[in-house]
Amino acid sequence: MRIGELSTRTGASRRSLRYYEQQGLLVSTRSPSGQRYYDEDHVQRVALIQVFLAAGMSSRAIAQMVPCMTEPDADKARKALTAMDQERTRLSCTIDNLTNARESLDQLIDVNRNFLANGGPTTPSADRGPREARR
Repeated sequence: MRIGELSTRTGASRRSLRYYEQQGLLVSTRSPSGQRYYDEDHVQRVALIQVFLAAGMSSRAIAQMVPCMTEPDADKARKALTAMDQERTRLSCTIDNLTNARESLDQLIDVNRNFLANGGPTTPSADRGPREARR
């Protein structure tokens, strides 16, 4: 398939697909006139690249994993595994941070819902203006 069809099937722009090739994430075959051709495996590869990029992985990190996705051997597998372990650790930390942020946001939502449900604060500082209440 040509780049336009791969773009349509994956939702990746042609520009993104060319970028993936420049970064070593995809390898196409070329026609004598220089047109790029892709096979069915590229559809899944692009989907995987998009998932990794959406998760915050750099194209450099993904490129370190690519050899293991195509033609693994012991040396490539060791190098790819190191990159994968690093990315997994980074993703786990990001997930933990996002979970903590969501829990904090949930607490603030609850406080504000309770505030509105109860008609506002009942403490004496509620009668003062914002500047006076801060003192």
